[in-house]
Order: sequence, then C-alpha cells, then structure tokens
Amino acid sequence: MSTNATEEREQVAARLRGAGLKVTESRLAVFDAFRPGEHLDADDVFTRVAGPLPTTSRQAVYGVLGALAEAGLLRKIEPAGSPALYETRVGDNHHHLVCTGCGKVFDVGCVVGEAACLTPSETHGFSIATAEVTFWGLCPECSASGALS
Repeated sequence: MSTNATEEREQVAARLRGAGLKVTESRLAVFDAFRPGEHLDADDVFTRVAGPLPTTSRQAVYGVLGALAEAGLLRKIEPAGSPALYETRVGDNHHHLVCTGCGKVFDVGCVVGEAACLTPSETHGFSIATAEVTFWGLCPECSASGALS
C-alpha cells in the first residue's frame, strides 16, 4: 500500500473512531469503493468491495452503508425512480443534478441568484435543518445523442 493510501486509510479510520464506530475492514473497504464526486448504489459498492473482501455479502454492505450514513460519514440520497445512492461529500448543503437519460448524478453547489422554494409555506411545527434540491434534465452526452428526457 502506498504512503498516500496508508495516510488516507488512517484518515478514514480516524473519522470512523470520531463517529463512535469501530474500524473494520468492511467499513474501510466501503470507503475505499468511492472516488471523489461519485454517487454509488449498494450494488455498485458491493461489486467494488467483493474483490478485496471476497467473503463479504450484499447484506453486510447494506449494513455498513446504513451505519456510515447514520453516523454522518456518508450521505444517502434517493432520487425518484432510482435506488438509494451514497456519496462521501457530507457536511455541506449541496444539491444534485440527475440526468433523465442515463441516470448520472452530479453535485452542484447551493442555488444562486433567485432563491428556490427552500422555505416551506408551512412547517407543521418542524425545526427545519436542510432542504434537498434535485435538478432533473439531460447531461451533455445524452443531449448530444438526442436522448429523450
């Protein structure tokens, strides 16, 4: 393992400990499955984890993803018509662009210019913490290929 990879693993291990979670090979492998900016479903993560951990199961991956999301170490998003997706970008209130052609998901910063409907007309007593905005449309590749939205 390279020095950089070892340092990254130590950072992940420190984040796990900081969240009150045990450092396990399964949890480290799930983190290793992600590359910056990716949005993966549980099957994608399982496929990537199965190589380094051939004895793991889909159920174990689901359990790790759930624990990491609950601890705030992964963010879970659920675009309509798609399985739940997970990403490592946490701690900010960014939004998402979803391609209606191919399903790719991209991060986008908060809305600029004219404000979107981020304040509900009625809170029903809720103390609002975040608002989730999803933009739907065609990515450049699907637009160029003439895919239908």
